Amino acid sequence: MSQRTTSASFEQVADLPEESPTLIEGMPGHGLVAAIAVDQITAQLDLQHYGNIASDRFPPVVTFEDGLVQDLVRVYVGANPSVLTLESDLALPQSAFEPLSKCVLDDLAPAFERAIFLAGAPANSEEQVGEVIGVATTEPLLAELHTAGVPVAEDLGAVGGITGSMVRECYHADVPAALLVVRSHPFLPDPTAAKSVIENALEPLVEFDIDTTALDEQADEIQQRMQQIAEQYQGMVDQETGQSESSTVGMYQ
Repeated sequence: MSQRTTSASFEQVADLPEESPTLIEGMPGHGLVAAIAVDQITAQLDLQHYGNIASDRFPPVVTFEDGLVQDLVRVYVGANPSVLTLESDLALPQSAFEPLSKCVLDDLAPAFERAIFLAGAPANSEEQVGEVIGVATTEPLLAELHTAGVPVAEDLGAVGGITGSMVRECYHADVPAALLVVRSHPFLPDPTAAKSVIENALEPLVEFDIDTTALDEQADEIQQRMQQIAEQYQGMVDQETGQSESSTVGMYQ
């Protein structure tokens, strides 16, 4: 455990595989692309519950699945392929960004070889949905993006929110990390964009095979389930900022 003082802590509940894994981040963001994609990966690979992250900056809620209460932010692990996934049942408020990012760097980074972060960005047209570009924190990982056939961003850009915060921490600590930005529906949860980032970027980078059929067959169900997350988050934002339901704060941040 690092001596750096944070208001987030990691509780490990299982062992890591011998090989250093790749961390794949799936925190809810624009279009909930990361959350949908990583949820599919965790389920497909039957990953094991590795640990939980707790913080006094997280919303005071409890979540549950299949009749059992669970921590809000969880980490899963698998040995073949060697991966970690980071997931949350709700999008987090801005006050949680820094403590969670530092916890990932202090408590998880020593365990993984590299990290892959996912961010949705509003598509300007229907044809643009699913387009992926990548950036990296190190030259070797940039070369991996080229080898995997992932288009590399050529223009200036910026990514905020929890994903931007975690990538920034990795960059300043010289932790190899790639950021994949995928164009998605401007307003709705987007399983199509999640499918694209899995097939066109994550599969060649991580060298695994994920069946994305369910993202086509269950698109409506996934949208409805993820829309509930978005609405819960919007309510939390309104409460935190004292704004009304007519607030112009974006649904995803």
